[in-house]
Amino acid sequence: MRHFGHIAPEVRQRLFHREPCAFTADSPPHLLAPALGATLYSPATRPRLADDILKQAGRGVVSMVICLEDSIDDAEVADAEENLVRQFADLAERGAEPPLLFIRVRAAGQITDLVRRLGTSVRLLSGFVLPKFTEERGVPFLEAVAAAEAQLSEGPAGPAGSGGPAGPAGPARKLFAMPVLESPELLHLESRAETLAGIARTVDKYRDRVLALRLGVTDFCSAYGLRRPPDMTAYDVQIVASVIADVVNVLGRADGTGFTVTGPVWEYFRVQERMFKPQLRRSPFLEGRADELRQALIEHDMDGLLREIELDRANGLLGKTCIHPSHVLPVHALSVVSHEEFSDAEDILRPERGGGGVLRSSYTNKMNEVKPHRAWAERTLRRAEVFGVAKEDIGFVELLTAGIPG
Repeated sequence: MRHFGHIAPEVRQRLFHREPCAFTADSPPHLLAPALGATLYSPATRPRLADDILKQAGRGVVSMVICLEDSIDDAEVADAEENLVRQFADLAERGAEPPLLFIRVRAAGQITDLVRRLGTSVRLLSGFVLPKFTEERGVPFLEAVAAAEAQLSEGPAGPAGSGGPAGPAGPARKLFAMPVLESPELLHLESRAETLAGIARTVDKYRDRVLALRLGVTDFCSAYGLRRPPDMTAYDVQIVASVIADVVNVLGRADGTGFTVTGPVWEYFRVQERMFKPQLRRSPFLEGRADELRQALIEHDMDGLLREIELDRANGLLGKTCIHPSHVLPVHALSVVSHEEFSDAEDILRPERGGGGVLRSSYTNKMNEVKPHRAWAERTLRRAEVFGVAKEDIGFVELLTAGIPG
């Protein structure tokens, strides 16, 4: 799979100075973490879940979370688990490559149980999303993920849903964990520092298993009875912004100790692609379309999403939790590295610049200071590898409109 892999190769050639790289679920974590992009959540109760997964893969989604936690009623958990197992078996029978698939569980015991019940279709699973993560609650979850992976390598797996023997499931894939940072202890000022320190100790101990850290901003707002309106971003809600800043401060450092931290969910999805598609598809590469697209998005409550995506990256976050397919393309289009960013990053990282110094950018509009900007440049090139580099005259409008399905 690759970002923008759902669009025609000749269109990608027109859009990209350097195309996004291909990757698989078995690619190394340093590639998969930034490649997560817009991670689309779906309740495990959906009756046509396998169809939904393949449909979204065909529309550019590369990572999905099948949720057994807050998105479903407490009384639905058992039925949702059964449906999830059936749908994975259906996917496995079709033989198509799905996105990176993760399961969001409620309890640590679900992890080993589901891996057993999935049988041979467990080969489609990339890992688990761990809710309400703290040091105390997180360790049992992470130990369960490790035990589930060991369970796969120790012996045969039963057929999906049976739990009985049916021969080996093939080489075991590494099961990753994505903790969700959303607990009240992390939000409350009197316990935040201690909670963050505990989380840092835990994820560092299991560093080879933690693919990314996810922010649960809806739960943060809930603790104070807040809900941001569609014209405000998470960064406009100061109590939320302060937590994001502290999480990045402790867990998102660029010195080799940090992790990929993903952006918070955007809750609004009134916009439908068909509402603005006709006027945008007439001439995707025509100059002057930016104002038209921006106005269309503003009219349908999407301007806040675009601003939040930009603020996510400015504050050290990469990727985003999404609860509606219409959010995926904006996240991916705004994740592509611009030709200007790429030129700056390459200039900063040239071997002859190893001693530092200051240089004028190749676009002649800014100062590039080699030592202070080195970490930014390295991060930018990692993003360029998975999202690609746009050609000099290609911007957000062209990337978004090219990605809208025909």
